[in-house]
Amino acid sequence: MKRYLVLPALLLAVLALAATAWANGGPGDHGKRGQHGHHGKSGHHAFFFGPFQMTSTDNSSCGTPWAQDTFKRIWVVKPRKDGTFRVGWFDFGSFVTTGPASPGACETNTKHGTVVTAGVKGRFHGFLRGTVSGGTFNPNATCTGPDCGSRSVFITTHFGAAATFSCDVNSTDCKFRFGYHAKNQGLALHHWVDAGRGADASLQERFKGDISTDRVS
Repeated sequence: MKRYLVLPALLLAVLALAATAWANGGPGDHGKRGQHGHHGKSGHHAFFFGPFQMTSTDNSSCGTPWAQDTFKRIWVVKPRKDGTFRVGWFDFGSFVTTGPASPGACETNTKHGTVVTAGVKGRFHGFLRGTVSGGTFNPNATCTGPDCGSRSVFITTHFGAAATFSCDVNSTDCKFRFGYHAKNQGLALHHWVDAGRGADASLQERFKGDISTDRVS
């Protein structure tokens, strides 16, 4: 089971942000041990897991791939008085566009484009949070597989197969926000935000801006 090494300043800043966010109700596994964090209003600790190095294909507002992400993920688990747990993650890293559609190509608001060339590089960060009920929380559980940072593996590893995560079922109890930025590189638009609440049939997702080489509105 790997333990935390000395963290660079950026990771320490993210951990501080995560602790503050969970203490106030929210701001998003290679066997690393959960670390006790900031005391919340309920008097319980927040537990931190990670950071986990991850890669993922990123989907656009059209539901199609537009970039490949490389990032670090920190999970946060905050016990609540009713026996449930506030659970979520913070991601921060970089992306490379795959083209041809821009992430905001199917946006319905103003200031978006339709296309982006492959190979555009940028940075992103964001969080996702929800509630875990059922199961039993084990902060010392270990995971040795390649996908320990993924939410299905993380929840099963640390809460058991009987646990339910509100971001995986039809629920309004889920919130997320991810912001993307790229400089220059021949772009007409440089910022894109993917945010929303809920999951499954209750999902309400909002997009703003774009990372695109054109601008249609």
